Amino acid sequence: MGTSIILVRPRNPQNIGAAARAMGNFGLADLRVVSPYEPTWREAVSAVGAHEILKKAKLYDTLKDALFDADLVFATTALKNRKTDRPIVALPSLGGYLEDCKSENTAIVFGSEKTGLNKEDIALAHCVLNVPTSAEVPSINLAQAVVLCCYELSKIKPKNRGGRYKKPDFKEVEIVKDNILQMLSLLDLPPVLGDKVCQSRLEDLAARRMLDKEDLFFVNGIVSRIISKIKE
Repeated sequence: MGTSIILVRPRNPQNIGAAARAMGNFGLADLRVVSPYEPTWREAVSAVGAHEILKKAKLYDTLKDALFDADLVFATTALKNRKTDRPIVALPSLGGYLEDCKSENTAIVFGSEKTGLNKEDIALAHCVLNVPTSAEVPSINLAQAVVLCCYELSKIKPKNRGGRYKKPDFKEVEIVKDNILQMLSLLDLPPVLGDKVCQSRLEDLAARRMLDKEDLFFVNGIVSRIISKIKE
């Protein structure tokens, strides 16, 4: 199982560097950074003693781009004053959850120090990963959150990773979602089933991870054929 650590819009060079070091401490190497604050990013990468993982980190303009190969996505959040319809996984349960899911490529997404992940970011995830903390001080430092998650990941035994049935990755699901939305746009749907509603429903269905690769390709084949027929 491959695991990517994704930092979205980070602004503190020390946090970025500490996150990279934590990954190295626990055997992770795939760091992805989405739309970092440019001066902060330059300072982090050019710092004396910057970890090799940080130097090799991949930059992306959007979170969707960074998730292209992930078949299981966790969004980390303190959940304070925030509701979510995604399954909530407490950090101590992460190992057991991953073993049950049999994921091939997992991504754990962390938001910026100031605002965390926004609603649109969380909508791209399959699950919310929550670090149990005191109700009085629910939020923790970005670098600390990465350290805790990397430690939990290190406890998973390699023999328990992987599965017989392959789940589609994020990019494959996005292609099918786009095709379904194209098909729906060609139909005379009532206003109650507008683009935003359909997009939201499809994201919720994708988050439930009910289809493996073969199922998804089967659905996509049918949808593609329907689009062709409609356009004839």
